[in-house]
Amino acid sequence: MKILVTGASGMLGHDLVKVLCKEHEVVKASSYDFDITDIDKTVLWVKNLKPQIVIHAAAYTEVDGCESNVDIAYKVNALGARNVAVACNEIGASMVYISSDYVFDGLKGQAYKEFDNTNPLSIYGKSKLAGENYVREVLDRFYIVRTSWLYGLNGKNFVTTMINLSKTKRELNVVNDQIGSPTYTFDLAKAIEKLIEKQTYGVFHITNSDYCSWYDYAKEIFDITHINIKVNPITTEELNRPAPRPKYSVLENYCWKLEGYTPLRSYKEALREYICLL
Repeated sequence: MKILVTGASGMLGHDLVKVLCKEHEVVKASSYDFDITDIDKTVLWVKNLKPQIVIHAAAYTEVDGCESNVDIAYKVNALGARNVAVACNEIGASMVYISSDYVFDGLKGQAYKEFDNTNPLSIYGKSKLAGENYVREVLDRFYIVRTSWLYGLNGKNFVTTMINLSKTKRELNVVNDQIGSPTYTFDLAKAIEKLIEKQTYGVFHITNSDYCSWYDYAKEIFDITHINIKVNPITTEELNRPAPRPKYSVLENYCWKLEGYTPLRSYKEALREYICLL
């Protein structure tokens, strides 16, 4: 298949290209190629390329930044997704839209299934949900992939942030009351490849198995790297970040399992492999 990957220079985009290029013709696109917020340029670029599938990984992902740059958040995450969907509709291509656990409010207290009601708390979450809605409205053949807490080799993430901070800090304060599933972008990319090869359209939650708090996650990172540093658990309120976060945003990979796919490996196993590559 001929596949266009937007946001190809990002963390997930990088691994999507790496995984997909082995069996498919992959075209990489970044903001330097075309501006997804410009519908005319987006449609023209996609129509000239004629991919069979567009994996839309481009997004404005600075959660706190979205709170102070609301227009940019909606322009990129909502209208940008609409524009890519319109371009796909013009040429009959299917689309993969990468979404987030932040479309939920975290108040359920249990893992979220794909069929649970959304209720985002932050501008980031609201803009990503708006993108989902545009994709649903414009296209018949789409995959909406919600994931969480991404880390990978080609971008800034929590793992590298913790390791870098440990070089200059004697102790760190890390939130202990937000729970989610850290997900390795390489594993997510391989899962997306399986989805598009079987044409299993719809909404999917895809994360590595198991879950933890940010505090537990940090402790696991330092255990694997043998870094001796004191980690103090704190509350979300104590951290006092601009954007509200869901307290419990674990995603049950319900539809993934219903389709007969094997659950992704534990985030702990994936994390060890990732850290060995750093």
